[in-house]
Amino acid sequence: MTQTNGNPRPHQDLPLFNTEQWMYEEFEVGQKIRSIRRTISEGESMQFNALVMDLHPYVADEMFAKEEGVFGRRLVAGALVFSMGLGLMAHNNIHTFSYGYDKLRFIKPVFIGDTIYTVRTQLEKRPKYKEMGLVRVCYEVFKNEGELALYCEHLQTVKYRYPEQWKDQIEKQ
Repeated sequence: MTQTNGNPRPHQDLPLFNTEQWMYEEFEVGQKIRSIRRTISEGESMQFNALVMDLHPYVADEMFAKEEGVFGRRLVAGALVFSMGLGLMAHNNIHTFSYGYDKLRFIKPVFIGDTIYTVRTQLEKRPKYKEMGLVRVCYEVFKNEGELALYCEHLQTVKYRYPEQWKDQIEKQ
């Protein structure tokens, strides 16, 4: 067992968990990756609802959902499905910056107790700025046994490894 005797310096040489350091040049269009699965509990759902003050009867009122709701049970808020689904694919890349989301669609309802996983597909890349290109990926959040529940596209700027190679291709600003 290694002891550091209170000196954190040796820790700085250890690889970081759950991080990536790819840059624009390494982004491969067409690459797909799948996340692990996770089940959404009632506690998580209600905690999220309270945090964002979403008390709509479909997500917060069991009696309403059972007696009057279209689905006969409570939904998980779409914003939580979006957050958890993308969180399952968070890459913590220090070279990327979120540019925004497009085409966010809630395809099927997600219910308390459903298990979700996410597939990320790398769709496109193009030079954009002097120091960074733009990449587009799609996230497909599936529930249970492969039912598509959510779709969105994420745009990110990402630093070039070799900015001089892209200087003649950047968008005019």
